[in-house]
Amino acid sequence: MMPQEDSPFLEKISRHPLFQGVSSEVFAELIEKCTLRTYKKGETVLYKKTPREGLLIILEGMAEVLIDDSSTGEVLEVLQTNDIIGFSSLAEFLGEPAEHIYDYTVEVKAIEETTCLQVSYSVIEERWPDENVRDFVLRQIAVRLRDIYGSLAEQVQLASKWGESDPFIQRVHDLMQFPVNTVSLDDRIQNVAKKMIDKKTTSVLVMDRKELVGIITENDIVARVVAGNLGLDKQAREIMTTNPYTISRDAYYYEALSLFLMNGVKHLPVVGGTGDIVGIVTLSDLMRKKDRGKLNVIQTIEESTTETIGEVKEAIYKVLETLINDELPTINMLEVITKLYDRLVKHCVKLALAEVGEAPVAFSFYQMGSGGRCEQYLLTDQDHFLVYEDGEDVADYFRLLGAEIVRLLTLAGYEHCKGKMMASEEGWCGSLSNWSDRLRRWSVRSTNEHVLLGQNFFSMRLLYGDQTLHNRFIATIKEQQAKARIYMYQMAKVEKDYPVPTLDQPIRALFRLEKTTIDIKKDALFPFHHCLQLLAIKNGIYEGTPLQKIESLKKLKVVSEDFAGELKFAYSIALRIRVNQGWARFKQGEPNTSVVTFTHLKSRDKAELIQALKIIRSLQNQVLALFAM
Repeated sequence: MMPQEDSPFLEKISRHPLFQGVSSEVFAELIEKCTLRTYKKGETVLYKKTPREGLLIILEGMAEVLIDDSSTGEVLEVLQTNDIIGFSSLAEFLGEPAEHIYDYTVEVKAIEETTCLQVSYSVIEERWPDENVRDFVLRQIAVRLRDIYGSLAEQVQLASKWGESDPFIQRVHDLMQFPVNTVSLDDRIQNVAKKMIDKKTTSVLVMDRKELVGIITENDIVARVVAGNLGLDKQAREIMTTNPYTISRDAYYYEALSLFLMNGVKHLPVVGGTGDIVGIVTLSDLMRKKDRGKLNVIQTIEESTTETIGEVKEAIYKVLETLINDELPTINMLEVITKLYDRLVKHCVKLALAEVGEAPVAFSFYQMGSGGRCEQYLLTDQDHFLVYEDGEDVADYFRLLGAEIVRLLTLAGYEHCKGKMMASEEGWCGSLSNWSDRLRRWSVRSTNEHVLLGQNFFSMRLLYGDQTLHNRFIATIKEQQAKARIYMYQMAKVEKDYPVPTLDQPIRALFRLEKTTIDIKKDALFPFHHCLQLLAIKNGIYEGTPLQKIESLKKLKVVSEDFAGELKFAYSIALRIRVNQGWARFKQGEPNTSVVTFTHLKSRDKAELIQALKIIRSLQNQVLALFAM
């Protein structure tokens, strides 16, 4: 339809360079030849083979240009408000012969609800004599050409790098051993051991007909048969590990590596498409595909002492460098690295316990900040706290334990927290009753300082200690939060005072005219985390990583499946940019900062960052609405 006089877009259209400088009468005549079109999210704006009948100006929303119309089509570029669609057909308008008539190789889809103005070529023809119009079009084409070349170069570079020879993108079925070595539930242990020797394997799978019910490894035989003094006539069912972890044959190398490190196992049965067992993959299989010195750091961690614990950091950094260089998805990479850091911190807690003696009562040790959120890639500062069971004369012991943990983590490479949010400090080490009082004080006196403490506190994650005490601690938090409405309101007010920046102009214009940098932590990740915290707390969720909180909110139907997917996308983009930029600075010996310069980003990162910020802003608005802000 033609834009009406009462259309909210009419004034915006009149200010567009294609229409600037004309009289109201001429503008009215030109607009009659234009059509206003609205597209839903996912709807195709231009099909591959559709003849181009003019240009489309995006008045509101976003669209992506795809190389083909399949679901796996490569995104060539992302367009948003004020961008123009249809430049590929300008050559014909300018009189150049079309050698491939109507055989366009790209299509355009709306990323969100999008409104466009279709400008016919008759309008372009009338406005073409205006030097300002020609200059505007030329500049737009030049910038777009530059960005498209950059995007294509990135894709070609990745395509040439990610060959099947690279182990990190190999599938499990390329690495697994088959056929599998199996025994039945009733097989004698002697027969199990003989099968391992005959087949030269370090494990056997225990099957009940065609169903996998357990696994027996060499370690199981040593620990449960030899050390347990069991007779060799016992059955497999008596020593097997039930419900073993499995992995799909189509899973990638890094997924298998992540499962090994996260769960502390060395054998993974491989499952086919119909659920049947088709093979087994071991940690050794994976280690043979990469430099063992870079990946096998678990032993380095577990065997480290106070004298050698400082060497673990460099070993983990070598793994990190390998994963970053192989351009693994950031979320998966952080799963692997977090597991290694968790092992390091747990090892420090165990060393501390060995130094100060056995704990007199049950306790739990928690990580906060980036460690609590499972997004730490470089060792930064310490963020942690201790909770212990109420008891007489136990406070002095836990003060010593907290101080020893901090000392050992410092030796391992962690810096002291500038805000002193560490288990060695009185405010972050206390009994269950102490913590109940502390949470009450935060909520009663909702100062800016207490709000900041709460934001860090609610990124907590149990890392070591008593599960029963942990459950009681969560119940205590729940009880106190039920009375903390003003505190929650103050936390939400912080988000209102610091809105996520909106990048309404094309990112290319931002490079030239306005913002040239963004603080990826303060402007993207922190608002994302804090809003997710508030939404989670409002719905009774007090722990978990950001991804776990999103899943919990989805199950409670607080967020839709689509929005949950968008949140995961936004989080992964912000994390990827943060990690890649931070690692590059670290390698160059530059100070660590979360400020990102736009000109240092790849073209696809720039486009995806725009989408990510919009999604985070949407989350922020949703949370503020909950508090009537």
